[in-house]
Amino acid sequence: MHTTASSHKIVVSPDGRGILSQAGGLLLVETLRVSGLQRGLSQALSRWRKPRAVHDPGKTITDLAVTLALGGDCLSDVAVLRSSPELFGPVASDPTISRLVTTLAEAGPKALRLIRAARAAARERVWRLAAEHAPGANGALIPVDLDATIVIAHSEKESAAPTWKKSFGFHPMTAFVDHGPGGTGEAAALLLRGGNAGSNTAQDHITAGRLALAQVPAHLHKQVLIRTDCGGGTREFLTWVSARRLKYSIGFTLTEDICAAILALPKDMWEVAYDAGGQVRDGAWVAELTGLLDLSSWPKGMRVIVRKERPHPGAQLRFTDIDGHRFTCFVTGTRPGGGRGQLADLELRHRRRARCEDRIRAAKDTGLRNLPLHGFAANQVWLELVALACELTAWTQLLALQGDPARRWEPKRLRLRLFSVAGRLVRGGRRVRLRLAGRWRWAGLITVAVTRLQTLPAP
Repeated sequence: MHTTASSHKIVVSPDGRGILSQAGGLLLVETLRVSGLQRGLSQALSRWRKPRAVHDPGKTITDLAVTLALGGDCLSDVAVLRSSPELFGPVASDPTISRLVTTLAEAGPKALRLIRAARAAARERVWRLAAEHAPGANGALIPVDLDATIVIAHSEKESAAPTWKKSFGFHPMTAFVDHGPGGTGEAAALLLRGGNAGSNTAQDHITAGRLALAQVPAHLHKQVLIRTDCGGGTREFLTWVSARRLKYSIGFTLTEDICAAILALPKDMWEVAYDAGGQVRDGAWVAELTGLLDLSSWPKGMRVIVRKERPHPGAQLRFTDIDGHRFTCFVTGTRPGGGRGQLADLELRHRRRARCEDRIRAAKDTGLRNLPLHGFAANQVWLELVALACELTAWTQLLALQGDPARRWEPKRLRLRLFSVAGRLVRGGRRVRLRLAGRWRWAGLITVAVTRLQTLPAP
């Protein structure tokens, strides 16, 4: 057997000049410039900048967001940026960063409100630059998916508690703006909660929904579609959604009345269901139960739709499975008729809420997997950094990678193929050039993406 590796010994020396690691991070730097996020954060956090301070709080916050987007999972990982000042600029020291996070945590809701306002302003600008590719373009719905997730804590931290999954940690509520099958999504809200928080707490859903709605430009609120699992199917939350005239598609728990209505449905009331591609799904049907239930105490116009399907071979049946079929319910305020009002279309629209699980997984790869700080308020600031990092990645894909499969890549693949590429800075002719390895398969994609961003104007 012949080895393909070189038989020569490789000698390592730490004396390279002009060489940059994480050179693909230039994509994130250009997205920051185009979105105006760093400038907005600098203005928002100016009150916490000391008169003789060298580092700007807004720049420090965006440095942390870029660090998380590149794969960091603690404050000290910002050292990755500090090693490439030509690309990322001057980076604050670890003690300076720690003091800033502590200061913002002590400021509490005031600091969070200002950071979120800067995020909303940057989001509106990015969507305007993305034009027909942006969420809500051409009157399309803007799905906002709410869901809770478990974050494990491996040490004693403030408000960490046993969770319903018999683990220990936190139970944050998340809200993501879905870009649809052709893209990824944006973290509109990450609300930190103790580990013992419930999955169907209406007030937490309302708070997360309010924060997410504030991130969507006001003129697009009529196009927002709120989607949740059955944890959001409470009377209080549905009343809140209906009062704001928002569209919704929310999971609903199977009750005895619903089970009785299902059994009373004639066979000709069931319609074929669709699969993920919008084609007829063999062994699955949908029907409407609205007229068979007493919904007088629920929001006006609420419809109850049920899905019936044969469980997969080997699947364990549940006590709610009737006659060997599995049933799931959801409620919506969308009226009957038209393409959006057909039962199979509405049911498919609701099932696409599962993309929220992909967004949560991506967020956990971008700093949400572990909360590194001790204080509850400090960890809420950390969640804002995670949201910034998720948005920064999504905006880069939205503005620079449109029309390429990379538009749908999750963080791990983006880092491996785009962000982690090495480069060399070359100066000459009054210009600075970043030279990527010619053999790097995705060097051309990075070049085109950076060029797209550099042609966009800064605010």
